[in-house]
Amino acid sequence: MMTVGLIGLGAMGSGMAASLRRAGHSVQVFDVRREVAAAFAQDGGVAHDSLASLGAACDVIVSVVVNAAQTESVLFGDGTTPGCAASMKPGSVFVMCSTVDPNWSVALEARLEAMGLRYVDAPISGGAAKAASGQMTMMTAGKPEAYAVAEPFLNAMAAKVYKLGDSAGAGSKVKIINQLLAGVHIAAAAEAMALGLREGVDAAALYEVITNSAGNSWMFENRMAHVLAADYTPLSAVDIFVKDLGIVLDMARASKFPLPLSSTAHQMFMQASTAGFAKEDDSAVIKIFPGIELPKGKA
Repeated sequence: MMTVGLIGLGAMGSGMAASLRRAGHSVQVFDVRREVAAAFAQDGGVAHDSLASLGAACDVIVSVVVNAAQTESVLFGDGTTPGCAASMKPGSVFVMCSTVDPNWSVALEARLEAMGLRYVDAPISGGAAKAASGQMTMMTAGKPEAYAVAEPFLNAMAAKVYKLGDSAGAGSKVKIINQLLAGVHIAAAAEAMALGLREGVDAAALYEVITNSAGNSWMFENRMAHVLAADYTPLSAVDIFVKDLGIVLDMARASKFPLPLSSTAHQMFMQASTAGFAKEDDSAVIKIFPGIELPKGKA
């Protein structure tokens, strides 16, 4: 029986690990917060104190960290603590679930192949609730031999596993385009709600009408509910879209492709971040609009 390891028990990773365990897989985990890994293992599985020991124990490792820099550290260490790559068995698979520059993902595949390791470029989407229920989406690309090992684990974590290419990069490109839409939709939803508030429209009534009209979007319905509740607990933080829309613009800039809406949305998230809302929920981008009184939620 193959063993799967998962690194990063955050909002998405904890649900993904639970989905793997629920599907009957032998799940081993690592998180820099050792108490979080230990708590997961109490209900089944193994918590590791080091990335090196996790790497040695698993046939497939799923990485659910924030960005490319953290992925580099997970794999190759931080200069003082070794990563997992050096201890992984030849032929084992590293599944990378972060939102990253597609060119970086291509280079990582080559680097791991030189070490005798396989790689799946596998960004994710759907949010914490879908990760916990095994219903999220994975946008994947990788060589057939990598899929042959990793596929049972991918299917346990996601309702839809899209195979977008036989080498790294395609998965990350599609995820970047998804993030373009997500970021622009959140920014547009915030702008619409802010205008309504400025014009004295009742926020709850506006929400009810829009969510039952043609102007609705999934992001309006989801994120403006946070605004109505005055709950800016970061399920996805403002700074995530500072990063992700930055990657979107970098990818387009490399081919001299104009993205006017993405550029504007990126500036809105940048403004929210520098105004002190960097770690709040991304719906806090609404706080950049002047002269409005935001809902205060239930007392």
